[in-house]
Amino acid sequence: MTGSVPAPPPGDPRLPARPGTIVVYADLNCSFAHVAVHRLHTTRTRLRLDGVVRFDIRAFPLELFNREVNPRPGVDSEISVLGAVEPGAGWQLWQGPDWTYPVTTLLPLEAVHAAKAQGWAASEQLDRALRRAFWRYGRCISMRHVVLDVAAETGAVDVPALALALDTGTARAAVTDQFDTARDGRVLCSPHLFLHDGTNSANPGIDVHWCNGGFGRGHPVIDADRPAVYEQLVSRAAGPAGLTSRYE
Repeated sequence: MTGSVPAPPPGDPRLPARPGTIVVYADLNCSFAHVAVHRLHTTRTRLRLDGVVRFDIRAFPLELFNREVNPRPGVDSEISVLGAVEPGAGWQLWQGPDWTYPVTTLLPLEAVHAAKAQGWAASEQLDRALRRAFWRYGRCISMRHVVLDVAAETGAVDVPALALALDTGTARAAVTDQFDTARDGRVLCSPHLFLHDGTNSANPGIDVHWCNGGFGRGHPVIDADRPAVYEQLVSRAAGPAGLTSRYE
């Protein structure tokens, strides 16, 4: 569950439109994406590149690829494993009744894209907050009111504007477009990162295999974890500013 696709040609829809941006194809209820997003944010801050590098979070809706709800047994089996890999991201087994477990992430994925109209920071912070709301606090992010509550808690999102965008569906087509650009092996998994120069990395730095059955039956085993790859990706996205920050 790691690797890359051949470098996409310039103008490929998977690539960010300009340098300084990292496109992140990811689902919200993917534990590996939760690790990736946490590491992107902490690495950017550590390298003092906040405001220099931005994250364009795009939808990789597993429920559309698999034509089913992301199985809770598989999600649960990953928590202790990924929690040990990156405990700072925030983790907790689901504590609520089974019928309150999220069955779709399409609405919150739509919200993350809709927030881009308010600026990159609004979208990035909403995305990260929704991940923590699900993984750390066990909130049902399928629900409109939960999405809006989480948005309000960030302090970075205009909630009435976001509510209007959700109610009118202004970002809905974009989620479908992102799904379409990810199909047919063009995006390997959640998460898969793309840089403006064509550099890309699927599940960056983590090699994994499944033991005693696949997702939903067995459990993941981490064969290798190389978090330093995030420093390379963020610095490369930043260009000369990234090189300067690493050696100051």
